[in-house]
Amino acid sequence: MLQANDRAKNEIITEKEENEMIEHEKKITIVVNGREKQVETEEVTFEQIVALAFDNPPTGKFICFTLTYWRGGGRKPEGTLIESGSVKVKEGTVFNVTVTDKS
Repeated sequence: MLQANDRAKNEIITEKEENEMIEHEKKITIVVNGREKQVETEEVTFEQIVALAFDNPPTGKFICFTLTYWRGGGRKPEGTLIESGSVKVKEGTVFNVTVTDKS
């Protein structure tokens, strides 16, 4: 009886590991400000990229972000992303995010 329970636990662990492997395979590695990051969707927003670029994004009335990208997915593989915009990504898409204080 103990062996059957041990085997069942091992099968559950194996299933869990398999699900984690499948989930890991769905993630896309992109580069944000020189650092590799993983996203789970093929389309990301301006706000998501800013959050990945800065642990504590600067805030304020005069703060402005500039976001450029290249090696993107979809019909526009490079360009500038504006606030509230989104862009399709693929493995290796590169983003540069800079912040400016216009005060």
